[in-house]
Amino acid sequence: MAVFYRLYQNNNEKVGQYKMWYGRAVMVNKVTTNDLAKIIEANCTVKRADILAVLSELAVVMTKELQDSKRVALDGFGSFRIVMSTTPSASAKEFSAASNVKRVRVVFSPEAHIDSTGRYIKTFLDGCRVAELPKNDVDKTEE
Repeated sequence: MAVFYRLYQNNNEKVGQYKMWYGRAVMVNKVTTNDLAKIIEANCTVKRADILAVLSELAVVMTKELQDSKRVALDGFGSFRIVMSTTPSASAKEFSAASNVKRVRVVFSPEAHIDSTGRYIKTFLDGCRVAELPKNDVDKTEE
């Protein structure tokens, strides 16, 4: 298997690299928690219902811990943390969460290791291959 990409052209005249071509990753399907539980059940002795219960509770506990200003690190997986975007204020006294915090989001950092060549490899990308998304043989454009 490979991660598919589709080519697109930069058509924004206001940005550098105008008319240059880039590859953009394309997701061809989605895997749900239930799908993952079925796959895990097939690979070990734990039942799907137990896996679903653990994954469900993991989401609840992670939410609580993240919102308690903690980084959540899952061994062999990676870590999650909350970051925020803020606007500046003229002084520390004038800064407030209500007026200066514009966005709060979760950032995921996959676990990584150094391979035999000394390269830093992120867990989910080890051995990753990329390929252009196969073209559809049917042309649906009207002439």
